[in-house]
Amino acid sequence: MDLKKYVTIVPDWPKPGINFKDITTLMDNGEAYKYATDQIVDYAREKEIDLIVGPEARGFIIGCPVAYSLGIGFAPVRKEGKLPRETIKVSYGLEYGKDVLTIHKDAIKPGQRVLITDDLLATGGTIEATIKLVEGLGGIVAGIAFLIELTYLDGRKKLEGYDILTLMRY
Repeated sequence: MDLKKYVTIVPDWPKPGINFKDITTLMDNGEAYKYATDQIVDYAREKEIDLIVGPEARGFIIGCPVAYSLGIGFAPVRKEGKLPRETIKVSYGLEYGKDVLTIHKDAIKPGQRVLITDDLLATGGTIEATIKLVEGLGGIVAGIAFLIELTYLDGRKKLEGYDILTLMRY
């Protein structure tokens, strides 16, 4: 299936010169959303994944149906102050400043094979921070899966050494 047919390109959003890749038109098509999810499920099976981890909020949208299909758990990565129990955190750089991501301290058992999911690989900063959280708890990042990769932003360079699945490239 050509998933790009289900992604809407929104010109000049959120600012002039940006062609935003809107995945909501893929998600609201049951056949396309299922197909995309099934591709990631197959990848996760090959990698013998124990747990799915995804950063908010689109990592939840991609990762939760994968975890459900595999009958395994999902651990959310959230911005600081959003998780109710003890967390570990990592600070990472944004285009204009810094942000902090957190995960519950008990979310991952040492040695668990983890698949990180998100909708989009752009510069790689969010996923690089998520990797640090997973590995900080003793998890093994066995793979990373995205719907879309923006190849012109070179985010893959920050993720060198990790196995990456992308379903569409722009």
